[in-house]
Amino acid sequence: MVLAVKPYGSWSSPVSTEMLTQNTVTFDQPQFDGDTLYWIETRPHEQGRNVIVRFNPLTQEIQDMTPPGFNARTRAHEYGGRAYVVHDGDIFFCNFQDQRLYRQIQGGKPEPITSDLPIRYADMIFDTHHHRIIAVREDHRISDIQATTTIVSINPEGDECGTVLVSGHDFYSDPRLSPDGQQLTWLAWNHPQMPWDGTELWLADLNHEGYPTNSQRLKGSSTESILQPLFSPAGVLTFLSDESGWWNLYQWVDGTAQAIYPMAAEFGTPPWVFGMTTYGYITPDQIVAVYTENGSRHLGLIDLKKHTLTEIKTPYTYFALPVTHHHHVAMIAGSWQEPAALVTWHGEHTEIQIIKRSQNVVMNPEDISVPSFITFPTANNQEAYMHFYPPKNHAFTGVPGEKPPLMVISHGGPTSSGTPLFHLCIQYWTTRGFAVADVDYGGSSGYGRAYRSRLEGQWGVVDVEDCTNAALYLAQQGLVDQNRMVIRGGSAGGFTTLACLAFRDVFRAGASYFGVSDLGALARETHKFESRYMDSMVGPWPEAEALYHKRSPLFHADQIKAPVIFFQGLDDKIVLPNQAEMMIEKLQENHIPVAYIAFPEEGHGFRQAQNIKRATEAELYFYSRILGFSLAEAIDPVPIENLV
Repeated sequence: MVLAVKPYGSWSSPVSTEMLTQNTVTFDQPQFDGDTLYWIETRPHEQGRNVIVRFNPLTQEIQDMTPPGFNARTRAHEYGGRAYVVHDGDIFFCNFQDQRLYRQIQGGKPEPITSDLPIRYADMIFDTHHHRIIAVREDHRISDIQATTTIVSINPEGDECGTVLVSGHDFYSDPRLSPDGQQLTWLAWNHPQMPWDGTELWLADLNHEGYPTNSQRLKGSSTESILQPLFSPAGVLTFLSDESGWWNLYQWVDGTAQAIYPMAAEFGTPPWVFGMTTYGYITPDQIVAVYTENGSRHLGLIDLKKHTLTEIKTPYTYFALPVTHHHHVAMIAGSWQEPAALVTWHGEHTEIQIIKRSQNVVMNPEDISVPSFITFPTANNQEAYMHFYPPKNHAFTGVPGEKPPLMVISHGGPTSSGTPLFHLCIQYWTTRGFAVADVDYGGSSGYGRAYRSRLEGQWGVVDVEDCTNAALYLAQQGLVDQNRMVIRGGSAGGFTTLACLAFRDVFRAGASYFGVSDLGALARETHKFESRYMDSMVGPWPEAEALYHKRSPLFHADQIKAPVIFFQGLDDKIVLPNQAEMMIEKLQENHIPVAYIAFPEEGHGFRQAQNIKRATEAELYFYSRILGFSLAEAIDPVPIENLV
C-alpha cells in the first residue's frame, strides 16, 4: 500500500470524538453478593451518570439496577469511591444529588434511609451479625470546608444519620469486619498527612451491641502508609505497608506484622478514592494480587504455604480493582491494543472471561500506537520514566524531513501515574500524526516510596524538570520536532503544565484542564481532603507563603510566551474556577494568545459526552492554529484572543 504524504497533525484519523464517548462506559467498584457480580458504570451518554449494574452468572444476563433519575456516586473526599454495598440482593447506595443513602429492594424503587442533611457517606460494608451498615461519614453540618469524618453504624431500615462508632481522627477509611463479626479494623490519619504519606491501622473487638472495645493501633505512622486492611477467610488481618520502601503485603500474626512476599514492587496504589483494591483471597492460603514493576502491571497468585508468587499469564497489560468470592476473581483488565473490560477469572482455570467491554472499538491494528517504556536522564543525575507513543496511521506518512509534533501529558494527582492500557483519547492524537509522551515524573506512584517522595518540598520543581527533560530527550533522539512540542494536563497536571510554560522555554503551547495557577488560593479554598496536601509538597501554609508565591504560575504569568487554552468545570469544588480565570486575565493583559472553554455542569473532570467531545476538538483546533497545520475534518472554531 502506498502511503499518502501529509504533514503531521493533518492526517485523516479513524478515531472521531464521537468514538471517545459513544457506547463507552467506565467500570468501577466491582463487588460480589454471593455469586452475583455488581459494579458501577459511568456513562458519558447519560450525562455522566453512575449506574449500578448486575451480572447473573447462571443466566449470563447483565441488568441495570439504578433507575433513571438516580446517580450512585458519593462526594465524600470530593473524589468519592465505594458508593454502594449489596446484601442478599438489596442495594444500598449514596445518591449524588442529595448524598442520602438509599435502599433498593430487589425489583423495587430506591427509597431514602437517611435524612436530608449536609452529610456524605462512603466505603459502606454490611454487618450481617448486627444487621447494619458500617460506613465512613463526612459531616458538613458545622463546616463545609473542614467537615467532621467518623465511622458510623446505620440502620438499614431507616436512620437519621447513623451512630458514631469511631471518631477522633481527621480522616477514616476501609472499615472492614472479621468473618465472625467480632472484630472491626480501619485506617485513620490526620492532617497534614495524605493516606499515601502515613496512615494508622486500628483493630477493635465488637461487643454484643456492636460497639468497638479494646481499640488499639497496630501499625503505621506519619511516615508509613498502610493500605487496604482485609481479613482472610480464616480471620487473619492482612494489609499493605510501604515500610520497606514498597507497598508490600503483610499479615498480623502473634502481635507482629509479617511480610508475605517481599518484593521491590508496588502492590498498592494511592487511595484517591474510597474502596481501592489490589488484592483478595481466593482461598485461606491463596491471594490474587495486582502489582506494578518497572512501569508494568502484573497479576500474581501468592501461595502462603509455599511462600511463592506465580505470575498469571494473560493477554493483558493492565489490571485493576480485583475482588474475590471463593475461587472467583472479578477485575478490570486491558492491554495496549484493547480497551478496559470487566472480566472474571476462576482460580482453577486459566482463561479469563470477558463480562463486558468498556468500549466497542474496532480499530485497524496498523493504526494503534503501542508505546515504548523509556527511562530518561533528568536533573540531579537522576532518572525518570515515560511511555512514548509514536504517530501511527496505516494510510499516512509525514513529509520527508519533517518530524512529528510532540504532546507531553503531565498526569494529575500529582501522586498518580500513567496506565499501561489502550487509551482511545491518546490514539485520537497519534492517528492524526502527533507523538505522545505520557510522563511519570518524580512523585509518581508505581516506583516505590523513594520515587514518590521526590516531590516532597519540590512540587513545581521536580515535575517541571522531568516533563521538560522528557520532551528534550525525545527531541535529542530525533523522534520529535523540538520546535513543535506542547504540554497538557488536568488538575495537578494542569499546574505542572502552567509551571512548565512559566518557568521553562521548551513548549510551544499548553492546555490546562482545571489546573492550579495559584498555590496559595488552593491552600485557602480547596476541600478538606487536600487542604494540607501542599504542606509536604511545598511547605506549611501560611508560613511558606513566599515559596507558594515563587512556585505559582499566576505570579509569573509575564514569563509565559506560549499560547494556552483552558478548560474548566464551573461546579469544580477541588480546583475552583477562579484558578483558571485569574490566569486567563493575566495572559490577556500580557497579550498572549489564550482561549477558554467553561462547562457549567461539570466538576473536577468532565463526565458528559458533549463536553468531552467539545474539549477534545477545541484542543485540536487550538494546536492547528498555533502549530500551523491544516485540519482533516471540520471543527467548530474556538475564539483565541490575541492571536495574530
